[in-house]
Amino acid sequence: MLAMNEISVDMLEDDLRYLKLLSHKFPTISDACTEIINLQAILNLPKGTEHFLTDIHGEYEAFNHVLKNASGVIKRKVNDILGNTLKESERKELCTLIYYPEQKLELIINQEKEVDDWYRITLYRLIEICKIVSSKYTRSKVRKTLPPDFAYIIDELLNEQETRPNKLEYFNGILDTIIRIGRAKEFIIAICNVIQRLTVDRLHIVGDIYDRGPGAHIIMESLMRYSSIDIQWGNHDILWMGAAAGNECCISNVIRISTRYANLETLEDGYGVNLLPLATFAMDTYGNDPCKSFKPKITAGSYKETDLKLMAQMHKAISVIQFKLEGQVIKRRPSFNMEHRLLLDKMNLEKGTVLVDGKEYPLNDTNFPTIDIKDPYKLTKEENSLVLRLKSSFINSDKLQKHVRYLYSKGSLYLVCNSNLLYHACIPLDEHGNFRKAKLSGKEYSGKAYLDMADRLAREGYFNKGNSEKDLYSLDFLWYLWCGEDSPLFGKTKMATFERYFVDDKTTHTEFKDAYFKFRDKEEICDMILTEFGLDPLDSHIINGHVPVKVVKGESPIKAGGKLLVIDGGFSKAYQRETGLAGYTLIYNSYGLQLVSHEPFESTQKAIEEGKDILSSSVILETTKTRKRVIDTDIGKELIEQISELEKLLTAYRKGLIKELK
Repeated sequence: MLAMNEISVDMLEDDLRYLKLLSHKFPTISDACTEIINLQAILNLPKGTEHFLTDIHGEYEAFNHVLKNASGVIKRKVNDILGNTLKESERKELCTLIYYPEQKLELIINQEKEVDDWYRITLYRLIEICKIVSSKYTRSKVRKTLPPDFAYIIDELLNEQETRPNKLEYFNGILDTIIRIGRAKEFIIAICNVIQRLTVDRLHIVGDIYDRGPGAHIIMESLMRYSSIDIQWGNHDILWMGAAAGNECCISNVIRISTRYANLETLEDGYGVNLLPLATFAMDTYGNDPCKSFKPKITAGSYKETDLKLMAQMHKAISVIQFKLEGQVIKRRPSFNMEHRLLLDKMNLEKGTVLVDGKEYPLNDTNFPTIDIKDPYKLTKEENSLVLRLKSSFINSDKLQKHVRYLYSKGSLYLVCNSNLLYHACIPLDEHGNFRKAKLSGKEYSGKAYLDMADRLAREGYFNKGNSEKDLYSLDFLWYLWCGEDSPLFGKTKMATFERYFVDDKTTHTEFKDAYFKFRDKEEICDMILTEFGLDPLDSHIINGHVPVKVVKGESPIKAGGKLLVIDGGFSKAYQRETGLAGYTLIYNSYGLQLVSHEPFESTQKAIEEGKDILSSSVILETTKTRKRVIDTDIGKELIEQISELEKLLTAYRKGLIKELK
């Protein structure tokens, strides 16, 4: 940034048109000076706290609790501020109140005899905590987080020193009036929500919000309330995005996974998808079939035997339809190089075998009443009608479309933010550790260029809905991102769904990982990737999810000497036996990086009634020699640019090139 005395008239004349437009926002010398002083001051504030989470997989109760307790940060703040004055049980109750103010207040009000005294004491404590969590932000930024009903009062209380003799009665008077006029309950709820919002400055979700757990739609509603958030799509997210776009392969996969994990409520209750036609078709077609390989995996809840039997039938019905639809796309898109996944035509139902990679294996199930062995990828009339009805449900679900549009507006395949490179799974590499070349729309790409082009196609696939041949390619590509060998979201040679259902020989179930996973623990490979995305390898990190870290087997989330961090710790109950814990949060604040691991969450009800918090433990990964400030962040770079432009405007005013407008 040039010093003001280095700004010449010639330089200003080159920018005069832009500066005249800028002068409408800052019409006087005084306005420009005030903004420069304000922005310069912001640069010296501590860097805001960033939280990174991944692979949530519909576990809405645990995820929402982690959001509410800021991965244990709020509890630590309460202990730091009030640890010497409150008993542990009192601190626990106060934390629970901050996390769940509406529900906890109902319990407390029914128990407290002197509720006004409790209100007064609690308000003092909450204001003290709110002062601390808001201290690293400008007053104007804090104001923007305040609820309109109480914005002025909270602003006054946060910025007044109640210990000053002249202000003590003023401060106490505000609290007394809030209680006297019957607004204490609403005020406590408001200030608790402010504490939650201010504790985390920016939220990063590194993929896989959807599938397995029961509440992805609830998680999406929670995320949409955040003002500063980004999402790096995971393979399970892209699957739902493709389904919302009307991709029939994605739709059948979404329903198959939902039936596999007995998770129909997200589809039916969350998004209003009508599964009755599938249930009717499945009972008619597979009514006498035990569907042994299709029994749902139950991680929570209890089901009647008749419900489990129906889900298994639905599971098999939609799986067969999926294999047919996928076969049609594979034949239509030879550039996807997925011919080895055409297995329906490799079945010999008389012998009861199938050819997989040229080798014959016994089938454990030969009941395929809807498959014409002469044309195995053709849907029957009933199947075709069913697919059209299901497709209509997905396309016309207002809530699903709202959530998917949010994923597109806040999301991408990768993100570079504050010296961190975020992507869900991998950057495709060849066997030598170089960026692998892959064809998209007939042209070869690799590295960053490949992800940029894939991101663009993913957007075209949703917004253009396959209305032309070019658009249909983009729509098909959404499915390829779910399971294609070169997909940066998948990272395997194949998705062995057919083999897992129909072939008992487990050697056919193996899904070989991309070479990236072999090389990702090498610092030189991480340096190559960081450089490719414009980052300095000396002070940057790669942050991934996708593959659960098996802590119980001694695996570490820290790779390549700390340059790569894998933060999938098993939010999904389906993975917690493998990982030995229940999720990670990576926290990046002004002091450095720390990784927080979470124990399994019991329930929201127990958290409210008994104060059962998630047990979390943190490991310091890095500390900075000097505390990071806003000037050290990407936002800081933007503010420096704004200051530079304002200084040019100020100089233009003073040299008479632009007149003040007031």
